[in-house]
Amino acid sequence: MSGDEITVVHLMRHGEVHNPDGVLYGRRAGYHLSDLGRRMADKVAEHLEGRDITYVVASPLERAQETAEPIAKGHGLDVATDGRLIEAGNVFEGKTFGVGDGALRKPANWKHLTNPFKPSWGEPYIEQVVRMMAALDAAKDAARGHEAVAVSHQLPIWIVRSFAEKRRLWHDPRRRQCTLASLTSFTYQGDQLVSVGYSEPARDLVPAHLLAGAKPVKGKAKAFGA
Repeated sequence: MSGDEITVVHLMRHGEVHNPDGVLYGRRAGYHLSDLGRRMADKVAEHLEGRDITYVVASPLERAQETAEPIAKGHGLDVATDGRLIEAGNVFEGKTFGVGDGALRKPANWKHLTNPFKPSWGEPYIEQVVRMMAALDAAKDAARGHEAVAVSHQLPIWIVRSFAEKRRLWHDPRRRQCTLASLTSFTYQGDQLVSVGYSEPARDLVPAHLLAGAKPVKGKAKAFGA
């Protein structure tokens, strides 16, 4: 085993989900990719066709598994499952959630909004960092000297990237650079992380209002799950 070998782990956010009721689905089962989401997954699989990918792993949630399938198939691999890649826990799961409507209209829910630095409404950021770093390490070890794809969810991906790039963990969700079907790529030399990159192979399929930094569009501004 050489300490100079290069390994790349691509943390991929899943594609668009079929969610006509606008529910914050979080860790709930039963939420699958939409037809557009499947096209996103296929587009990223095509983008990665020529890469030296030897390991594909995903969160146990259906949308992540379905996103990983075409990538694994294109490289003759099975999709492994790692529970540490799962979506962040959130007390508003199963509810509609937005400013001025849904769950936030009920005073009983306001107690969950007291501390944005932790955050008080869900899984602490530092706990997300711990489990995601462990998942990255496991994928790195499984693909040592090659490349891996690990399909996860927007918030955990953004939090572990923020940690790796030495940024504060609390943030404005509208500023996350982690659009649907994007790749946040961690490059290691031996066991040392040497760089983090970001790309959007399916950007042309992503609705404009869901791109990072997009201005809210009435009726389309909510992110119901990641």
